[in-house]
Amino acid sequence: MKNKLILALFFTCIGVVNASNLKNYAVGWELWYPYQYHNKEQQLVGLDFDIFNAIIKEVNIEVTYTELPWKRHLQYIKTGEMDMAMGSSYTPEREKTAYFSVPYRKEKVNLFVKKGMVNKIKINSLAELSNTNYLIGVEGGYYYGDHYQQLMTSKEFQTHINDVIDLEENVDLLFKGHIDGFLVDPVTMNAFSEKYSLEGEFEIHPLEIYQDNIHIMLSRQSCKVEMLTKINKAIIKLKQNGEMDKIINRWTATQQ
Repeated sequence: MKNKLILALFFTCIGVVNASNLKNYAVGWELWYPYQYHNKEQQLVGLDFDIFNAIIKEVNIEVTYTELPWKRHLQYIKTGEMDMAMGSSYTPEREKTAYFSVPYRKEKVNLFVKKGMVNKIKINSLAELSNTNYLIGVEGGYYYGDHYQQLMTSKEFQTHINDVIDLEENVDLLFKGHIDGFLVDPVTMNAFSEKYSLEGEFEIHPLEIYQDNIHIMLSRQSCKVEMLTKINKAIIKLKQNGEMDKIINRWTATQQ
């Protein structure tokens, strides 16, 4: 009887130790319609949240969400203060300090201008911007493709780019005439326009900007490569069983 009691206590202690070693992963987010935001009930919702929650359910891990600016989030991924980030574009620079999952959705970026201005803003490539008087708004810390990154090494090009915190600021600057257009994902732009009853106020310029895959980013400082493998398997499973498409279609069907 005594031996059974000792064994029971031993396995109980083992269970306590294992439970205490379970990691609660810190995941950042930033207001980004319709991917990451608070709804009227103050619940965290959005396309990225729905996909990420489906992923962590498959992986069976606990997470804590923290709202913070994207630039700071990227820095915290480097240092390990944050473990993961949703909605991430791959860059060689980021890969030095972070793992990237297999892609879970696509992202496209367009140049948006005020309604009726498409034919008045005559530009056929981003490189031509340096030889114009146009000023384009972007959001700090966001990735707009390799071509844009290369152009940003030129001071002449930089003078035509206005870096702000968020889409709301870019819209305000456009309405005030301080910028000629801004770069943003069209799904985000449509959701923003619906939220603030601004449908019909903007149009997409034909200038090609960027389209690429979107990933989950994991800090190399705080996450093991085994976790990356589990997340990749979860993403592949959700794609194969059709759940990923269901989530994406649910959020984008009304944004087309």
